[in-house]
Amino acid sequence: MATGKNQSVGRMSPRQKMINLMYIVLTAMLALNVSSDVLNGFSQVEDGLTRTGRTLTARNQSLLAQLEEFNKKNPEKGKPWLDKANQVRQTTDQLFNYIDSLKLEIVTVADGDDADVHNIVNKDNLDASSMVMLDARGGKGEHLRLRIDQYRQYITSFISDENKRKNIEGALSTTPVQTGAGDEGDNKKWEEVMFENMPTIAAVTLLSKIQNDVRYAEGEVLNQILDNVDMGDLRVNLVNAFVVPQSRIVMRGTKYSANIVLAAVDTTQRPIVYVGGTRLGNDRGLYEVGTSKAGNYDYSGYIEVLGRDGEITRRDFKSSYTVIDPLATVSATMMNVLYAGIANPISIAVPGVPEGSISATMTNGSLTRQGNAWVAHPTQVGAECVITVTAEMDGQRTSVGTTSFKVRKLPDPTPYIAYKDDKGQPNQYKGGRGFSKALLLGAGGIGAAIDDGILNIEYQVLSFELVRFDQMGNALVERAQGNRFSERQVSAIKQLQRGKRIYINHVQAKGPDGITRDLPTSMEIIIN
Repeated sequence: MATGKNQSVGRMSPRQKMINLMYIVLTAMLALNVSSDVLNGFSQVEDGLTRTGRTLTARNQSLLAQLEEFNKKNPEKGKPWLDKANQVRQTTDQLFNYIDSLKLEIVTVADGDDADVHNIVNKDNLDASSMVMLDARGGKGEHLRLRIDQYRQYITSFISDENKRKNIEGALSTTPVQTGAGDEGDNKKWEEVMFENMPTIAAVTLLSKIQNDVRYAEGEVLNQILDNVDMGDLRVNLVNAFVVPQSRIVMRGTKYSANIVLAAVDTTQRPIVYVGGTRLGNDRGLYEVGTSKAGNYDYSGYIEVLGRDGEITRRDFKSSYTVIDPLATVSATMMNVLYAGIANPISIAVPGVPEGSISATMTNGSLTRQGNAWVAHPTQVGAECVITVTAEMDGQRTSVGTTSFKVRKLPDPTPYIAYKDDKGQPNQYKGGRGFSKALLLGAGGIGAAIDDGILNIEYQVLSFELVRFDQMGNALVERAQGNRFSERQVSAIKQLQRGKRIYINHVQAKGPDGITRDLPTSMEIIIN
């Protein structure tokens, strides 16, 4: 929003101009008989802000996860930074959740006790936001403004970059807004501009925008903290040119974007980038070109940078990108085939199409949606499953692709003995090396599972044999029903001496597909 009558419009950031324009549009709407189409338009904006908020939250969580991973590897250095990041996350969540409560309170006043923020009935109610936020007996608009002020001061204290700090201050500004023209204008409180006579859906949309601004500010701080973790520790022994595209494959009609950078470049001396003999028109190495036709495209160029000795260093580069027509992507997230008898996670996406506008069907089984993912349950082993994807684009439902998968029977599991290592962590012994008699007796039995890095499926052990050899070399076999050692097997294990070997054979196990299997795998146990 505007920061006062003395602020030069020419110095406003694009973000500030957008916010001011929003207020002008909203004010103009209040002077009109607001149509349901306009109110529904706000609903669409609210949906878009909600999706953006989820993206910002996921990005910030990814940054926090990187700090947590660094802390695991280097706690002495990483913990102070992780503690700061967690404090920022906690402070941000408190303000974010408070704004959520205000949205619910406004919608409750408009729709009653059964109100749903995501399904507002009385979108055009002009009283609810004023009653909650501006009531003289306890309106919460002033309290929200003070909390945003406190948060802005707190969050900008982490930012060293002047431009980023100004951007955050602008996004979270709560300064009064001048009404009227010239010196005759009055300053109107921020909360009055935001919520006075504001339709319920518009008030909720504005609060969602504030939540996104809060998440944006949080992300800037987490980025700053992540950048600071290794500050001063960087060592460089190679200088070279790199092309970093946002994607090597783009849809027709969109832009191909790539950053062309020089590794270990001095930030005080920006490199000059030439593509195809033409110098780029920016100092960020951002290369953009329109994509009107599908196909493969190559490009090359070079980077020049002035060294401290006054010499110009040149590094050549080349890269390529592919332009494709719109298509659907279907992939098994856990494997490249489908297995009968289990739930197979499937990822389905259509570039540029919202997840809610995508539908899919499958032959030889069933395909169900679970949240943003899909689960396939194939039936007939050896036959193909064909997944057909349709998407709603420009108001029409269109088939955008099909993908075939082979259906296989689950592979045989591998027997193992579950135990805890000297650090108390769960582990599995699968034979072929020394194993403690105490751990063997403590395990009490065996398990069986598919654990090949792709599937992770437990089987039910129905029976197994323990084989040992006496001093004459005769095999002594003890059989157990179920997965627990029998009393005779336990007795035999207790008699084993160091260096002796026993074998687990003829394991019978049943998987989630209901099939009972005789496992061909034998487990050799060496007592140490």
